[in-house]
Amino acid sequence: MEHFLHDMAWVVPYRSPELTTLFNGFTWLGYTPFFLLFLPIGYWLWDKHMFTRLAVLIIITGILNSFVKDLFHDPRPPLALAIDPRVGDSFGFPSGHAQVAVAMWFWLAYELKRAWAWAAAFVIAAGVCASRLYLAVHDIEDVLGGAILGVVTIVAFRSLVSDEFNFWHRANPLLQLAAIVAIQPLVWFAWPGDNGPGGAFSLFGFLLGWWGGVIIDRSMIHLGKPANWFLAVPIAIVAGAAILVGYKPLEQILMNAGLTKIAAGYVEAAIIGLYATVLIPLLLRSTRVSQSAAS
Repeated sequence: MEHFLHDMAWVVPYRSPELTTLFNGFTWLGYTPFFLLFLPIGYWLWDKHMFTRLAVLIIITGILNSFVKDLFHDPRPPLALAIDPRVGDSFGFPSGHAQVAVAMWFWLAYELKRAWAWAAAFVIAAGVCASRLYLAVHDIEDVLGGAILGVVTIVAFRSLVSDEFNFWHRANPLLQLAAIVAIQPLVWFAWPGDNGPGGAFSLFGFLLGWWGGVIIDRSMIHLGKPANWFLAVPIAIVAGAAILVGYKPLEQILMNAGLTKIAAGYVEAAIIGLYATVLIPLLLRSTRVSQSAAS
């Protein structure tokens, strides 16, 4: 059993150019560029409330994944077997791709409550999980552990958005932001090891920027559904592409200004969160490309 869970040499004979292309596509759905496109575009064009919940869910499960990774220090399969160079020196257990894919896609299916959404969630989550095995950057134990933690996140998150937490949903917006800020040093000092959460800390920056933008939208912008889809879609695509083009240079600019890599990543993520929930919604509303949520 130990050999089955950890030895990924068995996957090599099944590789082909076609399968490699397919599984590289699935695995891209678990990397930062995909989320930087999917979450803002969903917020602008689909349902800002649903995509805010989804963003918070992904942030929570991402922080949990990084915490458990640093807690167990479980190595990945040998680099000689891997064909995904993007994993860096991070640990293996649990698989972040598997955890986020299960949490994200099955939560969307739960929100939509449609048979096709459940079927799509299963196919995509299974494809992402399988891609990590095929590319040999995780073993079976890593993927199973990630998938289980993804389910755990969904169950816990369902309680967080329920009436049980009405005190949070009705709290003063400034108090909500203060709570988000206050929990960050607690997480930092509780983090396993001496170096803190490292790059994962940027997720808190994204949460702060996104939630701050949601608060601004509620009081000032009131982004609604697109009124002109012929303009809304290309604007959203261009605005999303701008994130992909600019997020790495922005981090470098912040580092050149004197910030550490962790601080630059945090500020950069907060700026992206505000860009998604304030700047582009303001553009869409001021040009009347999108309706007012109050109308």
